[in-house]
Amino acid sequence: MPNTKASAGRVLVVDDQPSNLRIISALLSRQGYSVYTAESGEEALQRLEQQSSDLVLLDMMMPGMDGFELLDEIRANPAWSGLPVVFLTAAHDRDLLLRAFDSGAVDYVTKPFMPEELLARVQAHIGLKLTRDRLERVARERQELVNLVAHDLKNPLSSIFFASDLLLTGQTRAERVPRYLQMIRDSAEDALGYIRRYLETQASARSQAAREPARAALPELVEWLERRYALQLEDRGARLRVLSVSDATVAIDPLVLRQVCENLISNAIKYAPGSDIDLSVQPGAPGYQQLRVEDRGPGIPASKQSSLFTPFFRVNPNDGGNDAVSSGLGLSLARQIVGAVGGELRYEDREGGGARFVLELPEAAAAAASG
Repeated sequence: MPNTKASAGRVLVVDDQPSNLRIISALLSRQGYSVYTAESGEEALQRLEQQSSDLVLLDMMMPGMDGFELLDEIRANPAWSGLPVVFLTAAHDRDLLLRAFDSGAVDYVTKPFMPEELLARVQAHIGLKLTRDRLERVARERQELVNLVAHDLKNPLSSIFFASDLLLTGQTRAERVPRYLQMIRDSAEDALGYIRRYLETQASARSQAAREPARAALPELVEWLERRYALQLEDRGARLRVLSVSDATVAIDPLVLRQVCENLISNAIKYAPGSDIDLSVQPGAPGYQQLRVEDRGPGIPASKQSSLFTPFFRVNPNDGGNDAVSSGLGLSLARQIVGAVGGELRYEDREGGGARFVLELPEAAAAAASG
């Protein structure tokens, strides 16, 4: 008899005969499968809504909603599109079996069934399902990584283009040339730093627990942001105003915190052109530090605020101007990054008009104590 314990999954058995349900459930449970049952098509749909499954063993002929009707319902639901269904049938009619495959069944087992045959079919199809699920998960993770890298490289590359374009005009004041050259150098180092960090993260994912806790000094972050954006904002007739700085350290990688703040400031430059950007760092909730990025632009319409952190959402999707280069990933990725370290990123309307993004992060000392 096949040993399926290593690849056990969840099986829904649908049959209008309670005796069949008991026999099949006992057989599969002994092999390590998680089994749940339904005596009708309607009950089966309810069970699928309540609990995910890796395989459905479905009686072909049942009163009321038969196996074909239930299979049609399953195939019509996108959430169950990859769910394999194996028919249980006493019929040997060739046309009926062809209809079963045309309806989307992946296999069938004839009644009365041999336990070895049933177990072999279940093991094969659950193995395929779990393998496909793993491959799809890996593909999603790789795509998310590609999106993350592409987005994070956009800000330093934009700074490089900004500074190099000004230098290429030949009209830059001589005393500013070293600052633009330094901006290019720093931005290139940041881009390489992002790439290096992603590669190291992939290589050391299994040993992550052994790594030293991340720490970022907030005064150093503010000083870096001032250097990075002073010239870009001045070129647009605006300033980065630092209203307050808390002398604290938070539990996040400094490079990661930079990219989150870069996203918030670059958004303010994009959507509130000409507006000063106010930056303040102060104590938040007990054990947390709060960083605020505020502008006097138009803010976010109330109707769009609930979607603001949704992947690929853009405030002005039909705008052919500044927003045309936006991927709609920045805020979504930033919230994921902040949430992963136990923090929070939220939007608020600013008093008197404008936008306010509030970043709240755990203090490094509190994070170390909790570990």
